[in-house]
Amino acid sequence: MLSLLVFLAVAALSVLASSRTALQAGRFFGLAQLSASGLSFLVLGAALGPSTAGALKASDLEQLRPLYALGLGFGGLMIGLNLDLRVLRRLPAAAYKAASAHSVLAFLFVAAPLTGVLYTLTSLTVLGAIGAASLLGAAASISSAHLAVLWSRTGRLDRLRGLSVSVLTMLDDLTGLIVLAVALVFGASSEPGAGLGLVLVAVVLGLFCGALIAYLIHRTLDTAEVMAVLIGSVALVSGAAAYLRVSALLAGLFCGAVLSLLGGKTVELVFRTLARIERPAYLVLVFLIGALVDLRSFTTWLILPAFVALRFLGKVAGGRLAAKVAGDALALPPRLGYALLAQGGVSLCLLTDYLLLVPGEASQLVSAVGVAAAVVNEIVASRTFGYSLEPVRPAAAAGGSV
Repeated sequence: MLSLLVFLAVAALSVLASSRTALQAGRFFGLAQLSASGLSFLVLGAALGPSTAGALKASDLEQLRPLYALGLGFGGLMIGLNLDLRVLRRLPAAAYKAASAHSVLAFLFVAAPLTGVLYTLTSLTVLGAIGAASLLGAAASISSAHLAVLWSRTGRLDRLRGLSVSVLTMLDDLTGLIVLAVALVFGASSEPGAGLGLVLVAVVLGLFCGALIAYLIHRTLDTAEVMAVLIGSVALVSGAAAYLRVSALLAGLFCGAVLSLLGGKTVELVFRTLARIERPAYLVLVFLIGALVDLRSFTTWLILPAFVALRFLGKVAGGRLAAKVAGDALALPPRLGYALLAQGGVSLCLLTDYLLLVPGEASQLVSAVGVAAAVVNEIVASRTFGYSLEPVRPAAAAGGSV
C-alpha cells in the first residue's frame, strides 16, 4: 500500500511540475532551471528507493518493469520523432562533422581513462571494464539542450544560437545510442551473434510499429483519435520489447524515426499530441530510474569525481573542436563546451535500458555513477552556462586557456 501511495503521489507531482507556471523563468530563474531539468525527481527516487529509505522495495521495482519499458519506449519514440529525417537531410555536412567531433572526443576523454580505473577498482575482466567504460563514455557524449532553450525563451541567449546548440545535442544522442546497440550486441547474450539478433529484433519491431502507426493515423486530423492510437501504439511497441527482452529504447527510436518519415502532414499533430504527456511521463520515468540504482557502493563514489572531471574536460575540448569544424554553418556560442555540460535524461534512459537487459555488477555500477553524475553535472551546468556566451580572448583562441 505504501509503494502505491508513493507512486500515485509522484504521478500527481509530475503533473504539477509540468505546468507552465513551474517552467516560467520570470523572476525565479533558478527555480525554472531546476524544474526544466526534472532531476529533482531523480533525487527523490534515489531517496525513496530500496538502497536508502526503502519506501519502494526491490520487489515493487521488479513488478514495475513493464512501466520502465513503457517509459523507455516512449522516450525512444520522442527521440526518433525529433530526428526528423527530412530536416536532417537539409542540415549542412559541417553540422554532422561538428556533432561527431564533439561527441567522439567527449566519449574518448571518458572511456579511455576509466577503462583502467574500472579494471583496477573492480573485479571486472579487461573486456568487462572496456564495456562498462564505453557505456560511461556514451553517457558522457550526450548533452541536453534544456538550458539553451530556457535561456532563449528568456532572451538571455540569441534564438539562432539556442537552435544551433539544440541541433548539436540532438545529433549527440546518436553517438550514445550507437554505443548502446554495440554494448547490447556483446552483453545481451553469451554469444555476440545472438546479441546482434536481439538488437535487430528491436530494430525490426520499431520499424514495423512505426509503419503501423503511420498507416492508422494517415489523414487523421482528430486529436482525440490520434492520442488514442499513439498511446496504444506506444504500449504495443514497449510491451512487445519487454516480452521479447529486447531494447525498448531502440525499438521506440526506430518507431519514431519511421513515423516521422511516413507520417506526412500528420506528424506535426502527432508531435503536439505527445508533447502534452511527454513531460509528466519523463518525470515519472526519472523517478523510477532514481529508485532503481544502488548508491551504497563505495566504488561508485570513487569513480564519480573522475567521471565528472573527465566529462568536463571532454566537453570543453570537444566544444572547441566542434566550433572550429562547424565554422559558419552553425551559430554556436563562443565557448561551446560550457553550453553542453548538462547531461540530460537521454543518458539516463540509455544506462537504464542496459541495466534492465544486462543486470550485473558492471551495469549496476555504471548506472549508479551515471545517475549521480547527472545531478552533479546539472548543478555545474546551471552555474556555468552563462560563461559559454563570453567571447574567447585572442590569446585563448590561439591556444591559451579556455
